[in-house]
Amino acid sequence: MTIPYFHHETRETLKQKASQGFVAVIPLAATEQHGPHLPVYTDTLICDHIAANACVKASTSVNLLVAPTLTIGCSQHHLSYGGTLSFSSSTYLHMLQEIGESLIAGGFRRILFLNGHGGNEPLMHQAAQDLAVNHKIWTASASYWSLCRAELTDLQASEMGMVPGHAGGFETSLIAALAPQLVRWDQIRDSHPKREWINAGPPGTFVGRHGLLTGDDGYTDTALTADAAKGELYLQAMIDAAARWLVQVCQWMNTEEEFER
Repeated sequence: MTIPYFHHETRETLKQKASQGFVAVIPLAATEQHGPHLPVYTDTLICDHIAANACVKASTSVNLLVAPTLTIGCSQHHLSYGGTLSFSSSTYLHMLQEIGESLIAGGFRRILFLNGHGGNEPLMHQAAQDLAVNHKIWTASASYWSLCRAELTDLQASEMGMVPGHAGGFETSLIAALAPQLVRWDQIRDSHPKREWINAGPPGTFVGRHGLLTGDDGYTDTALTADAAKGELYLQAMIDAAARWLVQVCQWMNTEEEFER
């Protein structure tokens, strides 16, 4: 089935679909260092794949359009390692708000952010909230890993290491499945220091230390455990979970009385 891309439409068809209540889905990713063994485009490769395939699956039940993936995010904590493009947190928040404002100006009243980089997450949620406060619209936002915790637990994804982690066994498995030629296997170390406090606590908590926000030497755990076949299973589980969430949220957005225009 054809991916329902926003950017393959014309201004006329977009005006029509906005008036019909289509949901605009905005994938958020990053271009940042992923250790010595993964490409700096890792988050975008993964987010693109999940967003596009989840939207294809969801579009059999609900009306949506997937916008171009934002390939640069808020990655300030990676800059010192090199190989990173980033917006500051204030700039990124403002940018997401203005993307929402652009969609609203174009007639869209249902806006959804689907995220693939941890540094974007709090700003994404804030932008979604601000847009819903200031305009008569629906918004929603989520990171792909938050939508499939149960599925990844069933698949025992934690045997890869930290989930999702950063450039560890889990993400390396995903890239090994998507673009194996981009993994520098000879650059993977035999071991990697663990920082137990990284991502410690239940969802919604934050613990940070200057210089170690993304783990030792810019990544959280060893990639020695990576497995392409398991990466394919994880990707499909994340696509399925994201598609279910998209359908659920889009249906909620269409159950309420239409806002005044």
